Amino acid sequence: MIGRGLKWMFLLTGAMVGAGYASGREIWQFFGEESVVAIILFSALFTICSTIVLKVSIQQGAKNYVSVLQSLLGKRLAKVYDVLIILYLFTTTGIMISGGGATLETFEFPYWLGVFCMCLFLVVLFIWDIDGLTTVNNILTPALIIALIAILILFQVSSDGGFVLEWGAQSNWPSALMFMGLNLLPIVAVLAAIAPKIQHQGEIWIATVGSGLVLGGVSYLYNQSLLVVADDILLYEIPLFSILSTYPSILVLAMTVLLFTAIYTTAAINILGLMSRFRSVLKGPGWILALMIILPLLPMTVFGFSTLVGFLYPLYGVVNLYLLGAVLLYPFLSQQFQ
Repeated sequence: MIGRGLKWMFLLTGAMVGAGYASGREIWQFFGEESVVAIILFSALFTICSTIVLKVSIQQGAKNYVSVLQSLLGKRLAKVYDVLIILYLFTTTGIMISGGGATLETFEFPYWLGVFCMCLFLVVLFIWDIDGLTTVNNILTPALIIALIAILILFQVSSDGGFVLEWGAQSNWPSALMFMGLNLLPIVAVLAAIAPKIQHQGEIWIATVGSGLVLGGVSYLYNQSLLVVADDILLYEIPLFSILSTYPSILVLAMTVLLFTAIYTTAAINILGLMSRFRSVLKGPGWILALMIILPLLPMTVFGFSTLVGFLYPLYGVVNLYLLGAVLLYPFLSQQFQ
């Protein structure tokens, strides 16, 4: 049970820790100064929402997220959010592919080469379908989280006063709602896809509580570190490299590889969500479906990584606030919820 619970925890964490999050761009977009309470609130909301969505998915016998949305929102609004989730998964997969290009640019590789490599690796992964994804994710996501925490703690120790908590100045707490709203769509898509594989109630708690605590802790460390280098962030497409600017090149190389893998796993999880949605319509092996999803996204990559994150992520955060409210209220309004 514990092993399976950890597998789902890493899959859920991997859905979050993609190009926007692992690069620091998403953290800086929503948090920044006066955000300690916001990050704690986000961690709690993530755990609560994940638990509710996963339980609803299991109760409904969901094979994809449509039936889950219908339970949460009713059939009419579910159609609207079905379209939104499809758009979200498509566009954020495009952002991940763009992030792959931006990551390899650090070592002066052509942007298009990073994009090509990301697309190729995604297609190859789905030769093994969901088993390939969970196997790769269970290796890469823990490695990324451990390395990221180590880098951030090391940076905090070497900088001045990064861990100070100023409880009197927390005006940015509403950003937790926006950040949770942004990340709710992939949570619904991913949890609906894995719900049929849950075998024990304990797996739910390990996956949801564990991922909430990990994401809350990493978000706090990351935000505090970015505050130290706030004046330099605009110089970098990927804020993480402003933290790494004074580190040895071998460490920068290692983190670049891990960042690329974080982008890779999140893009793959998004594709899994889309594949589970369209399995009843589109037939064929997983790698063919992955290729069909990726090809229409390539024109998006010309806009650049930071531009896409800066425009699309706040937009999704606002639009999804209604869904966030529906998820939080569901246990109180539904007699079926246990």
